[in-house]
Amino acid sequence: MRQLLFSEALLHSKTPPPAPVLHPTAQPHTMADRAQETTMDRILQEISAVGRRLEGMDSDMASLTAEAKSMHLDIAGFQSRVTGLEQGVVTVETHVASSRDWDQELLYLRIKMIDLEDRSRRDNV
Repeated sequence: MRQLLFSEALLHSKTPPPAPVLHPTAQPHTMADRAQETTMDRILQEISAVGRRLEGMDSDMASLTAEAKSMHLDIAGFQSRVTGLEQGVVTVETHVASSRDWDQELLYLRIKMIDLEDRSRRDNV
């Protein structure tokens, strides 16, 4: 018995022939295939654009985080300076209060000296 060729076997077979497999770089044959390919290209472009935006957002977020850390350090520095200024103000207020005490003491001593000078003049007269 003679062996059937593949093409003859397909003719005598009741199953439909397999669909042709397109090479990935082959051009689509129907309008539906072209439309589907165009749609897929658009989807891939949009996904790529979203990916680029996300990368941009990641770098923006990193720079914002770095800026926030820098601002936090600046605020801590300002708080330290304000604390130093507050301590300086307390020191100045202490010196001013001490100066007022000395002024009062000097005024008392001047009055006392004037009184003693008056007594001395009266006693010498």
